Amino acid sequence: MSIYINGTGCISPQETATGGPLLGNLKEYEQARLHVVDPDYKQWIDVKQIRRMGRAIKMGVGASFLSLQEAGVTIPDAIITGTAYGCLDDTGIFLSKMVKQKEEMLTPTAFIQSTHNTVGGQIALLLGCNGYNNTFVHRGFSFENGLLDAIMILKEGMLKHVLVGGLDEMTPYSHQILGRFGLYKKTPVKTMELLNSPSRGTIAGEGAAFFTLGTTIGDNTVAELTGISTLYKPMWEGEVIGHIMKFLEDNNCTPGNIDLLLTGRNGDIDQDEIYEEVAAALFPDHAEASFKHLCGEYPTATAFGLWLGNGIIAEQQVPEAAAFYGKAPERINRILLYNHHQGTHHSLILLTAC
Repeated sequence: MSIYINGTGCISPQETATGGPLLGNLKEYEQARLHVVDPDYKQWIDVKQIRRMGRAIKMGVGASFLSLQEAGVTIPDAIITGTAYGCLDDTGIFLSKMVKQKEEMLTPTAFIQSTHNTVGGQIALLLGCNGYNNTFVHRGFSFENGLLDAIMILKEGMLKHVLVGGLDEMTPYSHQILGRFGLYKKTPVKTMELLNSPSRGTIAGEGAAFFTLGTTIGDNTVAELTGISTLYKPMWEGEVIGHIMKFLEDNNCTPGNIDLLLTGRNGDIDQDEIYEEVAAALFPDHAEASFKHLCGEYPTATAFGLWLGNGIIAEQQVPEAAAFYGKAPERINRILLYNHHQGTHHSLILLTAC
């Protein structure tokens, strides 16, 4: 049974929620932390509700509504969300008030909205969806496990449309804490020069991307979600290369069948080394594109990569801003998305043009 991407929606540091050509209005930054470009949320959410919503909730709701709108689906049969950090902004607000107000006279709103499954629940409430609703909080595999869950549900044959997405936000608190571990650049760097940076660390990012999956092709369907696989804490590069070969074999492919390699390079010389090894061993002459210089690094950034891969298949060309090496063929039939988060969570997604 084939699984198709019938609709996509993305809110990111790029202007991805306004439509138009893929990355047609590129936004370049020179900073160590990227913020999403917020669309007009009033087109989906009542003004009175917007005031009480955290940033992560608004991002998730906006991206999910964009996806459903493109798919022509009013209410999905299931909603699945992946997030590693949850609603960090609301968590920070609640904890700050606990300290400042000495744990007295605390309003419960920020606490209620700080849980990881708040986004999925809010989407369901706004849509009136009473179906299956689940949130995966599995660090760098949060979005990937959400995709796997959606695929398994669809292949059971009981549901027709499943809304699945990944999102994470970055706050001043979380950026400061994670920065102590050396994850980010010490000084600002231009985003379009990030992938050639000779230093350690990357740039922090955030965003939300949702996909409406189904077992039948819709009016706006361009790609099939052919396969997905994860690998946790590989011992060395050879294990990753072997895993990729096995993944392609399981999906009746060879490296030669891949038209474009889409990687999660993030400008950290240590973390990008594995991408160099994989490209040299399996795809030495293949075109390669990257996406984390556009959205920043965060645990569910694979969702942005999947959105970009679907868009590349739709337009049959790689945007200049995403191109890293080589030139893609005129007809892009298969894209292999390979990403890892902090060297521990490795994932593969295979997209095939319909």
